Amino acid sequence: MPRRAPFGLSLAAIGGLLFLHVPLALIILYAFTTEERNYQFPPPGLTLEWFAVAWNRADVWRALGLSLQVAVVATAGALILGSLAAAALARTRFFGREAISLLIILPIALPGIITGISLRSAFSLMNIPFSFWTIVLGHATFCIVVVYNNAIARLRRTSPSLIEASMDLGADGFQTFRYVVLPSLATALLAGGMLAFALSFDEVIVTTFTAGQQTTLPIWMYSELIRPRQRPVTNVVAVFVIAVTFLPILAAYYLTRGTEAVGGQGK
Repeated sequence: MPRRAPFGLSLAAIGGLLFLHVPLALIILYAFTTEERNYQFPPPGLTLEWFAVAWNRADVWRALGLSLQVAVVATAGALILGSLAAAALARTRFFGREAISLLIILPIALPGIITGISLRSAFSLMNIPFSFWTIVLGHATFCIVVVYNNAIARLRRTSPSLIEASMDLGADGFQTFRYVVLPSLATALLAGGMLAFALSFDEVIVTTFTAGQQTTLPIWMYSELIRPRQRPVTNVVAVFVIAVTFLPILAAYYLTRGTEAVGGQGK
């Protein structure tokens, strides 16, 4: 029978959850407030008016469209490059392998402002104009890491004997990948892709240094907060961002739950 956690530990856990989620609850609450400029608690009234206002704002749709396009392209590139890097490093041993692995993971460990400044300097030195693709390159630096971490963890838990058995039974390289490697790797790639999409969609710091005059949705929200006009519109958009980023993370959690025991492990 499982033991109950000590009261102090349970209280600390509840406090931590409240600290993390009460601000999100307040954002959702103030998306429905009738007050336009100042926040009062409790709100003087509730309304759905701001959802209609946000729906009719063309600048919101432009920023949303750019954020979605960047997130999709950055995630697609990360799935290809991250999985290839994981495949190259998971099964082979060579001098400098750990150093290369560290260099792949490093961008997500560095502060975003360091990554943004370095990318901006590199683009300026190479005379690359800021565009949609500079934003994608900036986001790919950390999206690749997310996919790589998921893929290499799964490959290391998959027994090499499965691939050897497939080859012994007459399968070629493509058939082995299609029927043996990919099924065991699919959920890890899907989870990594969803997490990468969520990270790209709400990225602010790196985007600030690589976007030029373009405005993604998080940058639009930041600029709107500086000007206290129709603040509930910003909260409405924040609610949408919470939903867009929460759903992929939740799906990634359920897709990878219970996959610790991979086929062929330990054989």
